[in-house]
Amino acid sequence: MTGVAHQPWPQWKLALLLYPFAAAAVAINLFMLALMGPAVGLDVLSPVTTLLVSGPLGIPAAWAAAIWVRNLITEAEK
Repeated sequence: MTGVAHQPWPQWKLALLLYPFAAAAVAINLFMLALMGPAVGLDVLSPVTTLLVSGPLGIPAAWAAAIWVRNLITEAEK
């Protein structure tokens, strides 16, 4: 080891990296939830509508995933 301090990735970079996965997870969960809509009298969302809605909803999900991954990395480096 050279003794160089390791700089962890900033949280925004982790969130940007995880955004496609978080948005896809939101889209799948939202679509599955919308399939249960007719049981309570709601319309079923189309896959395209679900994808359009999951885009903005993926931002907080990616941020939460970045916080979780940052905590895991910090714990692993101890």
